[in-house]
Amino acid sequence: MKKVILYTDGACSVNPGVGGWGAVLMFKDFKKQISGAENETTNNRMELTAVIEGLSCLKEPCEVEVYSDSAYIVNAFTNGWIYSWEKSGFIKSDNKPVLNVDLWQQLIKLTKTHKVNFNKVKGHADNEYNNLCDKLATDAVKNFKAEL
Repeated sequence: MKKVILYTDGACSVNPGVGGWGAVLMFKDFKKQISGAENETTNNRMELTAVIEGLSCLKEPCEVEVYSDSAYIVNAFTNGWIYSWEKSGFIKSDNKPVLNVDLWQQLIKLTKTHKVNFNKVKGHADNEYNNLCDKLATDAVKNFKAEL
């Protein structure tokens, strides 16, 4: 199984508002950068979209190390919340609905195709690829706004 590294980040100028996402995929010496933007979205939706879009680029099942500064995403998997949410019909322990169910369901499906390990990185620090993903996401927001 191929081993891929995926860095991701999401950004929102106003929450909710115009948001962007960025991702960098790495396999051996190959690097691919992707990004996009949406109107009327949230930072968490963009964080999720970055991971989904990155994993969706893979043409075959892979072993993927995902690096994200989003505790929202990383903790959902490393703490097992996602599995509890799935079992409960996406109702949290406080009986409130889980937000962004559509994206969580897409991500769960992708994690069943690929062997995915989630890693938390510190945002806006000295991590080259996290900073690159942040730039991809914020540039996508700027470009989207320029086209409005």
